Amino acid sequence: MKHLLILVLLLTTFSGIAQNLFNSDQAIVKSEFIYQSADVPFPSCHASTIEQTDEGLIAAWFGGTAEKDPDVGIWVSRWTNGKWTNPKEVANGIQHKDLRYPTWNPVLFNTGNSIELFYKEGPNCSDWWGEVISSTDNGKSWSTPERLPEEIWGPIKNKPVRLANGDLLCPSSTELTGWQVHMEITSDMGKTWERTKSLNDGKDVGAIQPTILIHPNGKLQALCRSQNKQILSTWSEDNGRSWTSLTPIELPNPNSGIDGVTLNDGTHVLIYNHVKPAESWGDRNILNLAVSKDGINWEAAVLLENDSDPDSEYSYPAVIQTRDGMIHITYTWNRKLIKHVVVDPKKLSTKPIKNGQWPNR
Repeated sequence: MKHLLILVLLLTTFSGIAQNLFNSDQAIVKSEFIYQSADVPFPSCHASTIEQTDEGLIAAWFGGTAEKDPDVGIWVSRWTNGKWTNPKEVANGIQHKDLRYPTWNPVLFNTGNSIELFYKEGPNCSDWWGEVISSTDNGKSWSTPERLPEEIWGPIKNKPVRLANGDLLCPSSTELTGWQVHMEITSDMGKTWERTKSLNDGKDVGAIQPTILIHPNGKLQALCRSQNKQILSTWSEDNGRSWTSLTPIELPNPNSGIDGVTLNDGTHVLIYNHVKPAESWGDRNILNLAVSKDGINWEAAVLLENDSDPDSEYSYPAVIQTRDGMIHITYTWNRKLIKHVVVDPKKLSTKPIKNGQWPNR
């Protein structure tokens, strides 16, 4: 009975803390699940991606029994005629009738002529390889998968960015000998590729899954998931060919995926789990939207999820801005569903994040 009372008090305390956090939730104009469990044959999902098409939106993720299982395939749903279509599997890791590998981390990108869907295929994160399929009808049908060149994985989790010079810059990383970030660049939409050297050694500094922000005068910033308890930042002034050393910013990172986007007005938006790794009530049970003008100083905006249950997971976000100015976010909801949230940036109010702490109301 005493232990039960202590547990209730702890949960009440954490719930109180969660409820008191600053939240500009009036900016959320839509929150929905892309599908329901009864609509799909798989129990688990993860790693969503979202893109705009000429007909609406398209989202993808991997789904199967559980991450790493051979039956995990890439699934797609399209927002058209005011609703999401029933998910359809568009890629799998079938090698032959007796061998199938899991697929991982789809990334969508609209080239203007086609929708490209990059993904990974292979038994694990150390031995996977890059694949790509294309659609010229806004995601209704897809090409036969093509394997990317040796040592080219494509965008590893987060979307590419088209640079002013026409290059497509793909943020990438490996998990071979430690976690290492690198960039992949194509000037001709995948006919030929360049790959930068690794930006970190993977030993003292472990980082993967960068997301790219665009600053004035062509300056680029990459923010990375890390094993060093904080989001790491690096900068480039030569269209992504060379980068500064990875250094931490003030925002925490409990070894979880992030994604960001630079809005049309130059504001940077970041979706991430603002949980310090030392906190005992979970590391992915709160999902946050923060904004910045310089990529260094960030302000709290929206709590997309705020759950006192330490077993809850809201993770692996993807974020874009559509042509109407809205911010669209997708993310894993408890490994069971993919959630889609629309935020109106004009309705955001913010508070500075000081000393790495999300502010109270």
